[in-house]
Amino acid sequence: MIYSKGERGGESMRRLPIGVQDFEDMITSGYVYVDKTDLVYKLVTESKQYFLGRPRRFGKSLLISTLKAYFQGKRELFRGLAIEELEKEWKQHPVIHLDMTRAGVNFDNFEYRLIDRLKFHEKLWNLPGDEKNDAATRFYNLVANACEKSGERVVVLVDEYDKQLVEHIGDRELNDLFRAKLKDFYG
Repeated sequence: MIYSKGERGGESMRRLPIGVQDFEDMITSGYVYVDKTDLVYKLVTESKQYFLGRPRRFGKSLLISTLKAYFQGKRELFRGLAIEELEKEWKQHPVIHLDMTRAGVNFDNFEYRLIDRLKFHEKLWNLPGDEKNDAATRFYNLVANACEKSGERVVVLVDEYDKQLVEHIGDRELNDLFRAKLKDFYG
């Protein structure tokens, strides 16, 4: 435990976020948070697309969940942080957050699990989904429909984008199958 001055001037004990990868959980549960939201603001206002390749256990999932909260317009979570003063609009965007660890590493049910994650987002925004479409087509339609319905640009956040490839790095044939499927999906 570490001690820090609370918002109201009193000293309080705050927990370190060991193993916590979710920004909203970190903030609402009172964990210590090192404010780098000025960099998050810079990241989202200076470009459209980013690929963040950082080593394992380097905070990528926390950053993605921070971006998710930001793009969902959850201003209350950023109270007292640098981005609160920088951002003036706090627009809500449709956010598609895909954690590829949830798609599994078994090729036989990979497509099904991808579609299941897309169905979650279709249901969340009350959007149509065509059961006949493969995951790549369904993903494309999800983005297009969410954009049309909301009138806002869609934010796609992919965590562990290469989980299936890394898991099968020693199996060339299976790795090639996953690579082809992921290339189609991300394309």
